[in-house]
Amino acid sequence: MTTFRLLITLITILFLTLPLAGQAQPAAPANPLTTDARDAWGFVKNIVLRAAEKMPEENYAFKPVPEVRSFSQLIAHITNAQNEMCTQVKGVATPKPPSDKATKAELIAALKESDAFCDATFEGLTDAQAAEPVKLYGQVRTRLTGLFMLSFHGYEHYGNMVTYMRLKGLVPPTSEPRK
Repeated sequence: MTTFRLLITLITILFLTLPLAGQAQPAAPANPLTTDARDAWGFVKNIVLRAAEKMPEENYAFKPVPEVRSFSQLIAHITNAQNEMCTQVKGVATPKPPSDKATKAELIAALKESDAFCDATFEGLTDAQAAEPVKLYGQVRTRLTGLFMLSFHGYEHYGNMVTYMRLKGLVPPTSEPRK
């Protein structure tokens, strides 16, 4: 009797799961590693830009304490670092850095140019190319490491931007109500 119940249970499970086996699974992208790196970068660059745009120009000189960068210096640093990382990954000349004394409009324009420069780093990049060694800050790493460093660094400084924004009574982009 128990063997019969076991057989019926197994047949029931089989019939219940068969329809799931026929469902199409989402196709993996052709280059899943570079796709993941590009997606992470896309998220970070978007929130950094939105935060830079949201902060009023009169707060660009703001420093929470004298020992840290002003908001404008933070935007200039992010831009310079992005350019440097993407330069190392691509092996091309670094774009001209913005001045940390630039206006909000100039800094946002420089950030957008840097975003576009880094976007181009991902264009046509395969996982095989991403696995190639390059020199990153004096160490031999893969291009993929540089691409993820780009996102990690941007997200690290977005955290700084959140603090600056909160101290000025602003809601950072990632805390805005979702529609």
